[in-house]
Amino acid sequence: MSQPPVVLATASYDHTIRFWDAKSGRCYRTIQYPESLVNRLEITPDKRYLAAAGNPHIRLFDINSNSPQPVMSYDSHTNNVMAVGFQCDGNWMYSGSEDGTVKIWDLRAPGCQREYESRAAVNTVVLHPNQTELISGDQNGNIRVWDLTANSCSCELVPEVDTAVRSLTVMWDGSLVVAANNRGTCYVWRLLQGTQTMTNFEPLHKLQAHDGYILKCLLSPELCEPHRYLATASADHTVRIWNLDGFTLEKTLGISGGFGIVFSQWMALF
Repeated sequence: MSQPPVVLATASYDHTIRFWDAKSGRCYRTIQYPESLVNRLEITPDKRYLAAAGNPHIRLFDINSNSPQPVMSYDSHTNNVMAVGFQCDGNWMYSGSEDGTVKIWDLRAPGCQREYESRAAVNTVVLHPNQTELISGDQNGNIRVWDLTANSCSCELVPEVDTAVRSLTVMWDGSLVVAANNRGTCYVWRLLQGTQTMTNFEPLHKLQAHDGYILKCLLSPELCEPHRYLATASADHTVRIWNLDGFTLEKTLGISGGFGIVFSQWMALF
């Protein structure tokens, strides 16, 4: 059967990855993932492969194949992999783990090409749109910018001491970055390009977005312009949409039952 035009991929504590027809809600493919829980899903820019971040490995699956076996495995992390993503051309992949490291991988080879020590469990990593800087957030509340050209840490921030940074998101044009933490707070900075091509953070706003800890924050894509929004998902069972013009609350969506809101970390749409 042919693949639907719009596909949703999800992963769960039931050790499966499922592919859904987004329009009908029908599951048309299931991959068993018995080795660990899946902490994150991400799709390559060319939409050919799906990366599943587990403990302590990353598996790459062919989206257009019916094979349940991964096409590649990346295995040098030693604890839960909490973040994974791809360079814009799909030439390399980055990851962050509770083993305290950020790694860069060549997709054509199983070995790790670069490793950066965060000195605390890494919860989130994002790639700056300039494709030359990674930004990570860790369990101790540190935000670090990793300059891939200089191969070093170029900036460190601690918005709240000993308060875990749970999620990071960067505006599509590189103008803003948001960090969400375990106290339901979002810190917003302007990103300014320095004279040495190093990104500088200028404080813009502190938003008390939720009462519970935030699981995920996400800035709106280019197609929403000129309107700009921030979405936050929390353990308080709500998803909230914020208008960045004044940081006003646009809408609150309620999720009933348990920690169902966690799904926002694991879905991938393509």
